[in-house]
Amino acid sequence: MKTTMTSRERILAAVEHREPDRIPIDVGGCSTTTLIGDAYERLKDSLGVKSPTRYMKSKSRSVFVDETIAERLHSDTTAIMVGGPDNWQDIFFEDGSFQDEFQVIWKKAEGGHYNPRGYPLAEATLNDLENFPWPDPLNPGRTRGLRERARRLHEETDRAVVLTLPSGFVHLSTYMRGYEEFLVDFHWNEKFLESLLDHTSDFFFQLINAVIDEVEPYVDVIMYGDDVAFQNGPMIDFNRYRRLIKSRHKRLFDLIKSKSRARILYHCCGSVRTMIDDFIEMGADAINPVQVSAARMDTAELKAEFGDRICFWGSIDTQHVLPTGTPQDVRDEVAKRIQDLGPGGGFVLASVHNIQEDVPVENILAMVDAVYELGHYPE
Repeated sequence: MKTTMTSRERILAAVEHREPDRIPIDVGGCSTTTLIGDAYERLKDSLGVKSPTRYMKSKSRSVFVDETIAERLHSDTTAIMVGGPDNWQDIFFEDGSFQDEFQVIWKKAEGGHYNPRGYPLAEATLNDLENFPWPDPLNPGRTRGLRERARRLHEETDRAVVLTLPSGFVHLSTYMRGYEEFLVDFHWNEKFLESLLDHTSDFFFQLINAVIDEVEPYVDVIMYGDDVAFQNGPMIDFNRYRRLIKSRHKRLFDLIKSKSRARILYHCCGSVRTMIDDFIEMGADAINPVQVSAARMDTAELKAEFGDRICFWGSIDTQHVLPTGTPQDVRDEVAKRIQDLGPGGGFVLASVHNIQEDVPVENILAMVDAVYELGHYPE
C-alpha cells in the first residue's frame, strides 16, 4: 500500500492524473457535492452530532459539513463560499417567495427546492439592459473575511480547500430572462442575447478577479458552475455554444489561471460527453458531477476517451441508486465507478450533485465506507 497522503495531497494528485494512496472522497467540498437539509439532519442524529447546521445556500438548503461528520465520511475536502452583498436583504412575500438582488423572484416547490418564477428581463429590450440596476460585483460584503477563512482552512486543516463561486453567468442569464425566452434568443434575438451575456459574464469577471485577490494562495480548487447541457445532450448547437458561451467561459477561466495556482472544477450537469473537449480547451482541470444517468455518460468510455486530459469528479448516481437502492447496490455502484474511472488517477468520488433529502443514512455511509475500503491504489 502506498504511503498515506494528506487529504490535500490526495485531491491534488488525482486532479493532476497521479495515483494517490486511495480514491479521494468529496462530501461537502462545494455547493454541488454536499448534503441537503433533512438528509444532513438525519445523518447528524445518527452520529450524535449536536452542532448547529450552517447553510451554504438557503435556496437549496445545501450545508457546510461539520468537521466531526467530515471525518466520519472520510471526506478530503472543505468548503469556502463567496459572501453576500452589504446593504441587501432578500425581499420575502406572503406566499413564501422572495426577490433576490438581481430582481429574480424565487418560489419553493412543494417538497422541493426554490426555483425562479419571476424574470425581471422577460420582456426587456437592449435599452432596458443598459438601464437595469445591475448589482455591484465589488460590493465589499462579497469578500469580507474571505481571506482569513481561506487562510485558516489552509493552515489548520489538511483538507483540500474548495472555493465555490456563485452560480455562473449562463444560470444568471436564464434566471433573469426566463428559460424559454433565453433559448429562443439564441435563434431570434442574438444581438440582445450577446448584450445580456456581456453584462452577466462581466459581473463574474469582476467578482472572480476580486475574490482571487483575497483567497490566493490558500485555496486548492475553484468550483465554477454553469449548466450548458440537458439530460440528452447539449443545450444548443455547437456553433452557437462555442461562439456565445464557451468564449466567455474561457475568458473567466483564463483569468483564474492567470491569477491563481488553484485547479478549476467545472460543474455542468447533463449529457456533456460531446462537449468535454471544449471544457478542456476552456481550461477546466476537472468536471463535475459526471451525471451517469444522462445519455452517453458511460464511465468506462469517458475514461478511455478523456481520462488522460481531465479529472472526473462525481459519478455516484443520485437519481436511482442512492435514494432507492440498498446499501449493497450503493457498494456495487462505487465499485463500478472506481473500476471505470480510478486507474491512473484523475478521479475524485462524489455523489452526482448533492445528496438529496430522500437518501437514507445507511446509503450515505455505504458510499463512503465502500470507497475507503475498495479505493486503495496498489504500490
